[in-house]
Amino acid sequence: MHLYLPVALTSVNSLITIGIGLIVGILTGLFGVGGGWLITPLLMMLGISPTVSVATGTNMMVGSATSGAYAHHKLGNVDLKMGWCLLGGSFFGGFIGAEALNILNILGNADFVIKVTYVLLLGIVGIYMLSETLSKLKRKKMAVEHVEKESGLAVFLKNLPLQTYFEKSGISHSLLVPILLGVVVGILAGIMGVGGGFLMIPVMVYMLRMPLHVVIGTSLFIILFTSIEVTFLQAYTNHSVDFILAVLLLMGSTIGTQIGVVFGRKLKGEHLKLFLAFILLLVAVQMTLQLVLRPSILLGGN
Repeated sequence: MHLYLPVALTSVNSLITIGIGLIVGILTGLFGVGGGWLITPLLMMLGISPTVSVATGTNMMVGSATSGAYAHHKLGNVDLKMGWCLLGGSFFGGFIGAEALNILNILGNADFVIKVTYVLLLGIVGIYMLSETLSKLKRKKMAVEHVEKESGLAVFLKNLPLQTYFEKSGISHSLLVPILLGVVVGILAGIMGVGGGFLMIPVMVYMLRMPLHVVIGTSLFIILFTSIEVTFLQAYTNHSVDFILAVLLLMGSTIGTQIGVVFGRKLKGEHLKLFLAFILLLVAVQMTLQLVLRPSILLGGN
């Protein structure tokens, strides 16, 4: 069954579109990441313009993030206190990043440099997460106990003011730490023009030392609010959100997110990290192809 999209000015197969939403929803519920990196190229392959693909995909994330965050909240996997700190910092950092991007564009064409930086960042984090997780699994298999020494940085962070215990995560940090880390992620996301999900998760796992299941739930909580902000801006300034397309995607993603949450409960933290590392590397490869191949080749053209 084909439906006409009034904003995208094209027709799409409704079952295929719902299927795309289902796949993205499963990944969202499983890993707590936004699906923009996947849904944008898939919608473009259906003949939808990049502007409408990005805006409508973000609109879909509002629904799937709400579904996923609610499911994880019922399981006790959302650290609201940590989420608000990171979210507040990332909103502030996003404004700084957007202004920095304007300055870079005035100085010259910064698009290529920004994309290369993002690819390198994802690649480094993905490789580190993969090697660290494989090493941990190997130690467990060999029953070797690994005692981590407290670094100088850890001692410094413990001496910062406003020390607070985050009950859901079972960790203590100064309130300044998640707020400042949120600012940094917001700046990077603003400059690179991408959602901060892929940047925020490594920060929560390796810098804040949060349990991975709590990281996933808290990430969805953050994505919910950032998606609302971006959707509103896109709809108000560019009028590029196709709500019929968004409804089709939501029909699949809402169900898919719940499936992802159920699968996530059955997987151990190390296995989730392993899969997440592969996802990060997959995104890095996808963006590398966008840099080196012509758009027509990526979309199946000649």
